Amino acid sequence: MTALLLIALFCTALLFGGMAFFAAIIAPLVFRLLPPDPAGRFLRGVFPAYYLWVLATSAAAAISLFPLSKFDSGLMAAIAALTLWLRQVLMPRINALSDRAKAGDERARRGFDLAHRLSVAANLVQLLGAGVVLAGFFL
Repeated sequence: MTALLLIALFCTALLFGGMAFFAAIIAPLVFRLLPPDPAGRFLRGVFPAYYLWVLATSAAAAISLFPLSKFDSGLMAAIAALTLWLRQVLMPRINALSDRAKAGDERARRGFDLAHRLSVAANLVQLLGAGVVLAGFFL
């Protein structure tokens, strides 16, 4: 097995495992153990670091996969690009809408709900994409 293949496998496994752990364990646990407002503040503080993790691992996987599989590399690059948009554009929008909704703005509440659903869907697509690449190492 080449060094690039090992790096790609390691980065993809870290990406998939980190995303799955956050979605399946951390987020539900935070909302189960904390009241809604502190849970939201906590996750708002965690998301920038989470997205940096996803960005770093997917970008590293994309680079190491490039000479090995253009398709897999492209999929990882797409995950990285989507993560950059989620972190720099959608997350600040969600935070602003959340603040306005908490102040009683019903239109902001609807906007928050839509933006949040978009974020969840984007993260699911990213997780599935990482899973496809990860499974490819073993097929």
